[in-house]
Amino acid sequence: MAESASLPPSTTVKRSYWRWSKQDFFPEPSFENSKSYGNALSNTGHRLKDRLLNRSTDSNELLVLPYASENRMRRCLTAWDLAWLSFGSVVGSGIFVITGQEARLNAGPAIVLSYAASGFSALLSALCYTEFAVDIPVAGGSFSYLRIELGDFVAFIAAGNILLEAIVGAAGLGRSWSSYFASMVKNDPDFFRIHVSSLKPDFSMLDPIAVVILFIANGIAMSGTRKTSILNWLSSIVTTLVIVFVIVVGFIHAKTENLVPFFPFGVKGVFTSAAVVYWSYTGFDMVATMAEETKNPSRDIPIGLIGSMTVISVIYCLMALALVMMQKYTQIDKDAAYAVAFDSIGMHWAKYLVSICALKGMTTSMLVGSLGQARYMTQIARSHMIPPFFALVHPKTGTPINATLLITICSSIVALFSSLDVLSSVFSVSTLFIFMLMAVALLVRRYYVRESTSKRDLLKVVMCLLVIVCASTVGAVLWGSERFGWIGYTVAAGVWFLATLVLSFLPKQRAPKVWGVPLVPWLPALSIGTNLFLIGSLGREAFWRFLMCTSVMLLYYFFVGVHATYDAEHQNSQDSKLAGGVEDTNQEVL
Repeated sequence: MAESASLPPSTTVKRSYWRWSKQDFFPEPSFENSKSYGNALSNTGHRLKDRLLNRSTDSNELLVLPYASENRMRRCLTAWDLAWLSFGSVVGSGIFVITGQEARLNAGPAIVLSYAASGFSALLSALCYTEFAVDIPVAGGSFSYLRIELGDFVAFIAAGNILLEAIVGAAGLGRSWSSYFASMVKNDPDFFRIHVSSLKPDFSMLDPIAVVILFIANGIAMSGTRKTSILNWLSSIVTTLVIVFVIVVGFIHAKTENLVPFFPFGVKGVFTSAAVVYWSYTGFDMVATMAEETKNPSRDIPIGLIGSMTVISVIYCLMALALVMMQKYTQIDKDAAYAVAFDSIGMHWAKYLVSICALKGMTTSMLVGSLGQARYMTQIARSHMIPPFFALVHPKTGTPINATLLITICSSIVALFSSLDVLSSVFSVSTLFIFMLMAVALLVRRYYVRESTSKRDLLKVVMCLLVIVCASTVGAVLWGSERFGWIGYTVAAGVWFLATLVLSFLPKQRAPKVWGVPLVPWLPALSIGTNLFLIGSLGREAFWRFLMCTSVMLLYYFFVGVHATYDAEHQNSQDSKLAGGVEDTNQEVL
């Protein structure tokens, strides 16, 4: 896995990066002609069973799949880079965007507790990501980890949601950037948008500015990882100084009477907002996708990921508290909260400072998001779940330009039409669902090894995991439906506790190679519970949109994905055998 590793003889023939043949998009035998595709469709049942039972391996993800990119990504990142990439991707993606909306509509001053709850859940997920990223430092992030532990089908569902998360997240940032810019120019977040009365209200405000800024940010990300990283941490240092200013000035002008009532929408409002403001913490998973470009993953990833997330959680709570103490929650502007709040206390110049900081924060979030999202897409394309054309790495920039363009075009189309509240709810369901799967995958990795775990022990692990997930789901449903009150929640929590307790007495089959999540199975099980609980706190419309998107993904999988991955897996079986026996060679890059 060393950077200087040469490609296999079959792939050393140099080809132009810019190519558009059918072979680059659908090289698999199933898509050679209509007859072969018909045969593939007739064998869908057999192939689907194969995909459901198939598991990838560490060595396959580390040593075989990267060859599909033809050129290596460059190992150029340190713990310093990762910490600031995490900071740049997270801070600005939500705190300047969602805080005002949720404080005004759902939580009131208790938005502080919403951020604390989401921060705790995000930190649990960050621990799971860190263990996987250290053990398996590849560009695929959660997609690769789920493919190894839970199989191809679950990985595809995650891949579809990763793509949805990437598109919706980038589109939301573009819309928010446009709102803040318009508020600076004319104190009207919709000033640059074009109203089309024939469209539905949530999709009737066209936003060309969002499209332009997305293309600019993604264009910078395509130019090179190291360049983008340096630009990110320099600008993030400036953001840090402005955030300190916001917190200090906010508390200087704070009024304690603005905190009354503290729970205007009740406890339910707090957790409804917690599910939505989770968007503010997303982005840390992008750091895991940078593992393939990290010089020393075993040292740099834990420092960069966990350290930055702890600091960010504290910053978010302080910023949210400063906002609701500076201005009554009923008067907070839901589109440009901080800018309008400073304007309301007479600091007109500070309004522009905060708006510029918000714009810069959202720009760096788009930059880092583009890096991570493209690397997700690269690994997904390497496995042939989407066309391998998107796996190619440009020989000069060392970046996956095709994958970046895919995200850019799709997110720009969504940003042009969709309002922020539509995007934030869909994004939250998708993100929380993936993080829940990651916690399940980590428990599977610790308690199950294919070659050595007996069927009896496997059955015990599966039963415990099912009970943990079901108890968490029932608790979330009871919370969302407001049935049975605290009795129902207590019963669900008690069942979760007993299942986790039983799992803790089962023998662990694998220890982490270098760095591991502490208190297993308790912390991963708690991550499952908190993520499902936050999902249950979202509105019904978010679930319908999520289910509609998932249905489209499944149609693609049955007609394309299952056949492409089946062919690719069997074509690459020889390469996998050659890579077998070196599963632990990822220690070379550790």
